[in-house]
Amino acid sequence: MTELTITTPDDWHLHLRDGELLANTVPATAEVFGRAVVMPNLVPPVTSVEQAEAYRQRILAQRPPENNFQPLMALYLTQNTSLETVRAAAQNPHVIGFKLYPSGATTNSDAGVTDVDGLDNVFAAMAELQVPLLVHGEVTTADIDIFDREKVFIDRHLRPLMQRHPNLKLVLEHITTADAVAFVESQGSNVAATITPQHLLMNRNDLLVGGVRPHNYCLPILKRRDHQLELRRAAVSGSPKFFIGTDSAPHAQSKKETACGCAGCYSAPAALPLYAEFFEQMNALEKLEDFASGFGADFYGYPRAATKVTLVREPWRVPEVVSTAVGPMVPYWAGNLLNWQVK
Repeated sequence: MTELTITTPDDWHLHLRDGELLANTVPATAEVFGRAVVMPNLVPPVTSVEQAEAYRQRILAQRPPENNFQPLMALYLTQNTSLETVRAAAQNPHVIGFKLYPSGATTNSDAGVTDVDGLDNVFAAMAELQVPLLVHGEVTTADIDIFDREKVFIDRHLRPLMQRHPNLKLVLEHITTADAVAFVESQGSNVAATITPQHLLMNRNDLLVGGVRPHNYCLPILKRRDHQLELRRAAVSGSPKFFIGTDSAPHAQSKKETACGCAGCYSAPAALPLYAEFFEQMNALEKLEDFASGFGADFYGYPRAATKVTLVREPWRVPEVVSTAVGPMVPYWAGNLLNWQVK
């Protein structure tokens, strides 16, 4: 196969940041993806419909001419999120749901949730109104090993949460473990998961063997190979519960290559070719379209795109560095070959 045409894909988990950087991050995604769920972990966080609408307008202002890319806004769930905010989100066509960050779990998550059980009335309203909950599934207490944080969060919080609210529409974001795959597969059709390119293509050896590679550092952190293999199996299984979510997270090179580097892989410049690379490795290119362009839209209740995008099998090398408004940025897979590129 030398050419592959699929329905225009969507990115169901994306960081665009804000301000002048939008001039770089928005086009990088909009050139390939029709829609994207935009994460709300700005400073200050996007906690209201009004803030989400204002942020959406800043994104649209950087959309390339004659491009129809649609940002879908997530609201930042806090310990103080009100039922009125849930109802306002349910009525707004541009708001897709709420993002649950455990406080301290990742970049700009200090305002996140400190007591999951304490938000039961909010989750009940979300279940009633079918407002999705998007979850960064990690505990953050110091006594839990960083490689076990996802499993402990699932056992300690998600299983009880779904028992209390079995109709809650929930997406476990950027899953990294066999435990997460098993949890999602054990739940009803109202529970799904996104998977990033880095967690499909790499494991913790790619982060730590032969030296620390800061541009492969993300949260949740890369796990052992046996966990990676379960993610790979799930992604090509044909199950509608698993779909694309790049978690593309831009940070300036100077913020990554430092004594205390930021977590995040900036995969947007090569996102679709990265997934194509994985599906080709699995001899499953025919399953890329549903994973990238179908299952996520189906889960969230959006129509699949009416447009197409074509990938051609022409090897190319991801740039070592890209220029941005905040300085040089090293993209994920920098300097390495990919077999597929967008035509």
